[in-house]
Amino acid sequence: MTVVPDGLCSVAEVDNLDKLLDKPPKLRVNIDRQRSCDERSLSSELVTNGTARMSGLDAPGAPFAAGIDSHPYVVEAWAALRHSMVYFRGQPVGTIAASDNTEENLNYDQVFVRDFIPSGLAFLMHKEPEVVKNFILKTLRLQSWEKKIDRFHLGEGVMPASFKVLHDPVRNYETLMADFGESAIGRVAPVDSGFWWIILLRAYTKSTGDTSLAELPECQKGMRLILSLCLSEGFDTFPTLLCADGCCMIDRRMGVYGYPIEIQALFFMALRCALVLLKQDEEGKEFMERIVKRLHALSYHMRSYFWLDLKQLNDIYRYKTEEYSHTAVNKFNVMPDSLPEWIFDFMPSRGGYFIGNVSPARMDFRWFCLGNCVAILSSLATPEQSTAIMDLIEARWEELVGEMPLKVCYPAIESHEWKIITGCDPKNTRWSYHNGGSWPVLLWLLTAACIKTGRPHIARRAVELAESRLIKDSWPEYYDGKLGRYVGKQARKHQTWSVAGYLVAKLMLEDPSYLGMVALEEDRHVKPVLKRSNSWTC
Repeated sequence: MTVVPDGLCSVAEVDNLDKLLDKPPKLRVNIDRQRSCDERSLSSELVTNGTARMSGLDAPGAPFAAGIDSHPYVVEAWAALRHSMVYFRGQPVGTIAASDNTEENLNYDQVFVRDFIPSGLAFLMHKEPEVVKNFILKTLRLQSWEKKIDRFHLGEGVMPASFKVLHDPVRNYETLMADFGESAIGRVAPVDSGFWWIILLRAYTKSTGDTSLAELPECQKGMRLILSLCLSEGFDTFPTLLCADGCCMIDRRMGVYGYPIEIQALFFMALRCALVLLKQDEEGKEFMERIVKRLHALSYHMRSYFWLDLKQLNDIYRYKTEEYSHTAVNKFNVMPDSLPEWIFDFMPSRGGYFIGNVSPARMDFRWFCLGNCVAILSSLATPEQSTAIMDLIEARWEELVGEMPLKVCYPAIESHEWKIITGCDPKNTRWSYHNGGSWPVLLWLLTAACIKTGRPHIARRAVELAESRLIKDSWPEYYDGKLGRYVGKQARKHQTWSVAGYLVAKLMLEDPSYLGMVALEEDRHVKPVLKRSNSWTC
């Protein structure tokens, strides 16, 4: 008999497992169309012009309200998104990263897995799932390629960072060329691509009610290969994933090596999505057992050691060092003198967030937007922690949002620290690009997190800020400066995920039930006992 942690069910107890992670019996993912608790809690947001709208999930193919479809910014955004479409042998398979003809293409003319996510969500919300289905199948085919970099073979389950359609005019024949990291800056394979792929597959299934795609033997095998990579046993004593710099959205050297929050949050969400999508056959059940155990350990670790609020900050400030045995409070031997000066003024009396990294003798206290938003959407963050994250965003609006949503991380690193951490990277100078730059694509993640926590007014305020600049500035990739006041010095114009991020944010605010594509309910069975902090005081 399989031994499972206290508070969790075994895979054999199918009915209990279905309840545990919001999965209908026999993997009929969302066929019953019953709205989740998250969606029901948002019922007040489903009213437009005094009339309750039928949600996109409850009514496939339902037309959009004339209001949002005729909005001039939305019209232009859709035109830009369709202009970025990539076709392979007559079928749409994705969107290119940017359509900026004023700059050298480099790899911006390729379809990136992470970049396509907001595009895919926009098409699903617009009842155009075919391009998403094609994208999922084409990237799955590329996963099966032999992946070799400098005579070294990558893991079988690695998903490509991007792919490009190559046309042979002589033979009038098209082929796909994938990049698994061999052409990337720093030659780092993308850890996040596989997680985003699983998350998008679940969004497709949730949106369309079509389980046949996820149930394909090829899709089941693709998920298992991704899971085999990240669930493999090794020397690590933590349930988190050890990663190199450049393996995620921040794809250059920025000091996120170790256990970056972005990857851990995506890992958690992908595991929960896979648990819904995996078939309950012999191979599927084995992975489901491993996933449930990992989720239990991962949620405890992240909520306990990555979480920071005023109380926890004060505890770290008073840490003793060189502690041994199981009774140690300072388990990672973090030196209190390593606390950066900015953190004391940045931390409000009410609020908190998941810090960037935790490893032996090291805590990266920087705020990273994507990781914290995904933590909310995946319910890696408890309801109290989700509320605290939103409290922090409101309390530190100027620092994290400014004049253009949204800071990819805060604060920027500069001077001697910048030289050491980035290797003097001229693109990641202070308050630019990945080093404290403002990325419009993050607008959709903020909007989803705001809706899930019952604070759509925050998202509306951010969208209004974005609308005042995005079209006028030709949809830039990112903005520079402490407040995001300047178009990025090397930012591409007509950046597709800036367009799609805006569209998804607008569509979610119009119909918050779309949140169900990218959000999961809290799993109370894996909630650890945490001490109550000042951030959670009513």
